[in-house]
Amino acid sequence: MNKLRDQKEYEGNPVGLNKEVALEMAEHLDRHLSSMVTLYHQYHKHHWLVEGPQFRDLHLFLEENYTELHEGYDAVAERLTVMGVAPTCHPANMAKLSYVDHEEEGVYRIRESLENDMKAEKTIAIELRSSIQKAFELGDYASKNLLEAQLFKAEDRAHHLEHFLGEDSLSVGYLHSEKEAEPAE
Repeated sequence: MNKLRDQKEYEGNPVGLNKEVALEMAEHLDRHLSSMVTLYHQYHKHHWLVEGPQFRDLHLFLEENYTELHEGYDAVAERLTVMGVAPTCHPANMAKLSYVDHEEEGVYRIRESLENDMKAEKTIAIELRSSIQKAFELGDYASKNLLEAQLFKAEDRAHHLEHFLGEDSLSVGYLHSEKEAEPAE
């Protein structure tokens, strides 16, 4: 198989970004792409393995999350190609670039898996904010806009994960003070 160009070889772009800006932002975008793919696989794993009384809700929720991540990382990869850079595609190379660690093989309690997902979403949000600032400084407003959209979605997923991880009123019961529990005289 004859390679047309190396993966990191810049080919120019039709949108007027200078080479230095394109290459600097491509490093950021490639890291986000790899991290989003990692989290995509993790959500998929949890979708396959979820059990328990909230199975249906969690099964659908996790499917929505991995579908949204797929759309997001596809948009990031497309942006890389617009900028004249081929996105990282090999799983081993993506694992090296990812700033999100995929949990180990095996089945875990769903609460622990969701906590891991929320931690990953938080990390992605933090890293996206840094890249948004860099894109603004470099004048790459299209990448800034794309990353802002991904940030909103990551924050929204984290917020919904937080709700699933809240205390269950059916297990905990209503909280009340000692004074309320005393019989009236």
